[in-house]
Amino acid sequence: MLTKFETKSNRVKGLSFHSKRPWILASLHSGVIQLWDYRMGTLIDRFDEHDGPVRGVHFHQSQPLFVSGGDDYKIKVWNYKLHRCLFTLLGHLDYIRTVQFHHENPWIVSASDDQTIRIWNWQSRTCISVLTGHNHYVMCALFHPKEDLVVSASLDQTVRVWDIGSLKKKTVSPADDILRLSQMNADFFGGVDAVVKYVLEGHDRGVNWASFHPTLPLIVSGADDRQVKIWRMNDTKAWEVDTLRGHMNNVSCVLFHSRQDIIVSNSEDKSIRVWDATKRTGLQTFRREHDRFWILGCHPEMNLLAAGHDSGMIVFKLERERPAFSVSGDSLYFVKDRFLRFYEYSSQKDTQILPIRRPGSNNLNQGPRTLSYSPTENAILICSDVDGGSYELYIIPKESITRGDTVQDAKRGVGASAVFVARNRFAVLEKSTNQVLVKNLKNEIVKKSALPFATDAIFYAGTGNLLCRAEDRVFVFDLQQRLVIGDLQASFVRYVVWSSDMESVALLSKHSIIIADKKLIHRCTLHETIRVKSGSWDDNGVFIYTTLTHIKYCLPNGDSGIIKTLDVPVYITKIFGNTVFCLDRDGKNRPIVIDSTEYIFKLSLLKKRYDHVMSMIRNSELCGQAMIAYLQQKGFPEVALHFVKDERTRFNLALESGNIQIAVASAKEIDEKDHWYRLGVEALRQGNSGIVEYAYQRTKNFERLSFLYLITGNLDKLSKMMKIAEVKNDVMGQFHNALYLGDVQERIKILVNAGHLALAYATAKTHGLNDIVEDLADKLKGNVPTLPSRSSSLLIPPTPVLCGGDWPLLRVMKGIFEGGLDNVGKGGNEEYEDAGDADWGEELDIDNIVDVDNIQNGDISMALDDGAVEDENEEGGWDLEDLELPADVETDTPKGVTNRSSAFVTPTVGMPVSQIWVQKSSLAAEHAAAGNFETAMRLLTRQLGIKNFTPLKSLFIDLHMGSHSYLRCFSSSPLISLAIERGWSESASPNVRAPPALVFNFSQLEEKLKAGYKATTTGKFTEALRLFLTILHTIPLIVVESRREVDEVKELIIIVKEYVLGLQMELKRRELKNNPVRQQELAAYFTHCNLQLPHLRLALMNAMTVCYKAGNLITASNFARRLLETNPTAENQTKTARSVMQAAERNMKDSTELNYDFRNPFVVCGATYVPIYRGQKDVVCPYCNSHFVVSQEGQLCTVCDLAVVGSDASGLLCSPAQIR
Repeated sequence: MLTKFETKSNRVKGLSFHSKRPWILASLHSGVIQLWDYRMGTLIDRFDEHDGPVRGVHFHQSQPLFVSGGDDYKIKVWNYKLHRCLFTLLGHLDYIRTVQFHHENPWIVSASDDQTIRIWNWQSRTCISVLTGHNHYVMCALFHPKEDLVVSASLDQTVRVWDIGSLKKKTVSPADDILRLSQMNADFFGGVDAVVKYVLEGHDRGVNWASFHPTLPLIVSGADDRQVKIWRMNDTKAWEVDTLRGHMNNVSCVLFHSRQDIIVSNSEDKSIRVWDATKRTGLQTFRREHDRFWILGCHPEMNLLAAGHDSGMIVFKLERERPAFSVSGDSLYFVKDRFLRFYEYSSQKDTQILPIRRPGSNNLNQGPRTLSYSPTENAILICSDVDGGSYELYIIPKESITRGDTVQDAKRGVGASAVFVARNRFAVLEKSTNQVLVKNLKNEIVKKSALPFATDAIFYAGTGNLLCRAEDRVFVFDLQQRLVIGDLQASFVRYVVWSSDMESVALLSKHSIIIADKKLIHRCTLHETIRVKSGSWDDNGVFIYTTLTHIKYCLPNGDSGIIKTLDVPVYITKIFGNTVFCLDRDGKNRPIVIDSTEYIFKLSLLKKRYDHVMSMIRNSELCGQAMIAYLQQKGFPEVALHFVKDERTRFNLALESGNIQIAVASAKEIDEKDHWYRLGVEALRQGNSGIVEYAYQRTKNFERLSFLYLITGNLDKLSKMMKIAEVKNDVMGQFHNALYLGDVQERIKILVNAGHLALAYATAKTHGLNDIVEDLADKLKGNVPTLPSRSSSLLIPPTPVLCGGDWPLLRVMKGIFEGGLDNVGKGGNEEYEDAGDADWGEELDIDNIVDVDNIQNGDISMALDDGAVEDENEEGGWDLEDLELPADVETDTPKGVTNRSSAFVTPTVGMPVSQIWVQKSSLAAEHAAAGNFETAMRLLTRQLGIKNFTPLKSLFIDLHMGSHSYLRCFSSSPLISLAIERGWSESASPNVRAPPALVFNFSQLEEKLKAGYKATTTGKFTEALRLFLTILHTIPLIVVESRREVDEVKELIIIVKEYVLGLQMELKRRELKNNPVRQQELAAYFTHCNLQLPHLRLALMNAMTVCYKAGNLITASNFARRLLETNPTAENQTKTARSVMQAAERNMKDSTELNYDFRNPFVVCGATYVPIYRGQKDVVCPYCNSHFVVSQEGQLCTVCDLAVVGSDASGLLCSPAQIR
């Protein structure tokens, strides 16, 4: 049995496959109907309107409907697209056992415990016939797949076949149904619509199920007498053919397989049995441990079965459907219907070569699994599961491309896998001894090689090499040198596909693909939710593969996408250009033409073949949001720009690629405040002050505009801004502009107008404007402020860093994607050249204001009096005239100088070092040092279950700052960040990046540990706890070099954890003044922490004293005995302990009972501080390994304050040695 999907639920009583979609309906004993996608393994929907168990369910063949029947006597018809019940059919008087749609007519047949079978018209929603005759519960009723027959099974020990031919002849329109209602009583007791054709008697107990053969005149039934019976029928009679015995309990369901000549039955004996319908013998039995089976479902078109049991259902296949094949050059060898066949790709000719032996046993899944071909010797190796794994060697005769029907006596042998490794040598895996046997074509052993790892399959890996599959890895083994060339961690690999040059290999698992090179150095991994079925390499080095539903591609960098959707699964054998050759499950060769434009375009981008990219952009219809997003993600927004017509997307891409011209054009089209603001930010970043000014003007952003004029030194326009603020009655704006201009008199005027005479007086006095001071003093009268006499410097507007115009830019060569592709760029360029002086025609020139009211309302597109504006360029600029040079003077070009532009070409921006650190490392500390805090946190969550990152925040920042240095060049440029690498030396290659230098190291922790010990000894418990917690918080961000140091780090976690727990309990004990019992318990638990000997003695002394004072002499004497066993060096400790033991011997009693049993080993819960004795359940912190009571699961660990108790984690990763 090949299980494809399994669910856990209430008891499943009804099943139905959808004929086209990968869906299955399961009706449960709880009253719920579940709709599952068995390929994805997901629950799509649930329907729960029935009251009580639902025993029958069935999909309609073509409509989006299904029908269900339950113990509430109701038949419900549902529309799964609308997610609701359409209507309910009422009429049955007891539980409904089965329901089924007719394949052609709008009918439903239902069987019930009221001893009747009813046929309903679901279009008119009425009962059109009642079949009576059974005298006990009717357990099932089914339509014949082609003829006008119904078969029913009942607990009256009979199977009945009903002829419903006359029903077809009747008109079944709604009007006629209403007329026929008067006849319903007569029909109830046996109408003439359906008559019993045969009554099949032979079972000794009640019959639970009966079903028709899909094509032959056969019926199969299963009953409580534990037997399965086969019946044959003709036009006049029906008779029993045979009985299949084997089930140990009631047979629940039985049916013919839709595509194979077998019968499948299941039973309350917890088994599914498969029978040969021709030989009438048992083929196979599948058992479950605790679950009885109730129902079977068979897919109408595919080789799929489903079985419902007490705790869910399984969807399964009985046999593999993948044909065994091998590709050699232009030809394909494959097995179909027990024949070896040959297919030539060039002529697309399919030829039968020779028959292959049928397996001797009757078991399923004994067909060929793999096929290996040697082209020079024309030999074929076929492996199968016969006898637990065996192979057969056939030599194809020269005249093989003829009839190919002569049976050849093959050479056979036992082995889990067999493949050709050389011209006339093949390797066989002997699993029992974990050896590879190399054999010649006479099937004689030539050589034996022991494998270094337990191997369960071998694959070809080039001449003389094998790719071996172990439990958690694959490795390439050289048979000559008997050594491992390369290995790779990989989950169970099912198929191996080599590229034609043997430089690349794809390892196919159930849900993943790993791409590696010939030495198994990992390149990329791809994960799929739907099963991966096959794959092949195309001529460009792209891996094309199939899942159950799609043909897809995988680029060398791991990017993947869909090429084509499939109706049925296929297995790729070879790819020629745009044609993919496949084998389907019936063994037919199918050439499928694909469109490779998308993945060729992405591959060209990846390989930097920009000329190819250019021609594809011009000539092909590569468009769509997915392509734009891909180009954006891969850092080619300028390429994506040429695909986009939507102005908003164009604007975003233009900003991302720094193309200001296109951004301006798009912003004009969109004309929204947010877009102008973002344009201004980008233009400011590029130092394009003209466009910044224009963007601020369009958004009426006066404050930013004033500041821009200040830093660019444009005082004329700044004074205009002041006038605008005055017109708008914006006092603060006016004052700011006056401040920027250094216009003192204007500031005083503004303050006077605003009524701030004292401030105006102070301003005038400070700047020495004595005339104005006297006027203001008169106005202030007796309220003249007294000003300090200290000397001060006046506030003068700063000199701009760069006056007038844009920042100077490097002249660079045009990129491959700039110009020539889109005309938008050209128009933008001309516009940009004109805009160099920042004179955009919409300047805020406010020399003459016409309508002040409108301006105060915010409209600054004001009317200007042209006559009042002076022409700033009236001087005429430079007075340059043409020189009248004589005609015979020629300008010679100096030798060695070419006419080609010598413009500077900027080097390509490399990958930031921090990004290299992140890509190369799985260590959280190195991700934090690179500034990638998010991935560092994800790694710590995965490795150590850490959820609380607050204590680590400062450590993350220290790591990042400590691994970088910063250079300052000059005041107007940003700081330059320099990455500091670990172990850097001058001799190191500049192209190889070392990991980051880290501010935390193991030796620092050892120093802190000593300081913690010292603080503990001196009784400074709060300080000691702080030091130990600092160590615990720093360890996740430590990196060490060797495995030995890794072990030391792990040991340090355990040491520190014990101290943190002990000190927390001791500090808690000191808080409890009024609870002597709890004080004694906490003091006792402290002695069971794994402490250094001097500290353990102090803890024992402490516990002994506390218990002795409380009158618990037996407990105190136990601590005294343990103290003496440590051979204390301090004489007073020995003396006190002996005295306590003598006192206890005289009076052996405890005055209070403690939750403490020193005879029973225990660990202390880190949250509740109670003992967890050996054998009791507990949960553990994945980081510090502290133990907790079960109720603490999911809570934050109180010891380390980082991880979540009981969460899954892979373990501490603190060294590159662990990854290697």
